[in-house]
Amino acid sequence: MKQSMTHSSHTGEHLYAKFHQAFIHWMNRLVFIFVLTGLFSCSDFIDKPKNLVDKEVMAEIIADFTINEQATYMYLNKNMEAGTRFILKSHNVKPADFVDSFKYYVIKDQMDGIANDAKEILLKKDPKAEKYINDKLKKNGSIAPLVR
Repeated sequence: MKQSMTHSSHTGEHLYAKFHQAFIHWMNRLVFIFVLTGLFSCSDFIDKPKNLVDKEVMAEIIADFTINEQATYMYLNKNMEAGTRFILKSHNVKPADFVDSFKYYVIKDQMDGIANDAKEILLKKDPKAEKYINDKLKKNGSIAPLVR
């Protein structure tokens, strides 16, 4: 009798484990579907920012940010925030407008083109930068430091 109780409890545990695995499997699928739905719906329903920064200006700002970022390697203990503020001010762009525009272009899947334009601006300013960019592409597979 003791043996049949042990067998039935193992069967119950086995059924529970199978049910639990199936439940987790379906929950993962539902979460995945909700995430995909959210991503696609966000791109259709995002409002255009009131002060949207033009794509060309965004590319120029990102190129200047990249140059400014390189200065942080030369001056490790310095606060480079002033450089960021200067760049935005020189392009007559408020920080909030830049952030809102950046989010808008990311959601609208337009940042790749803007980053490529920034790369071209960098290459015009410093043709030697092409070797650095190519080395980064070979090493990382992307030029992510351009846009953080």
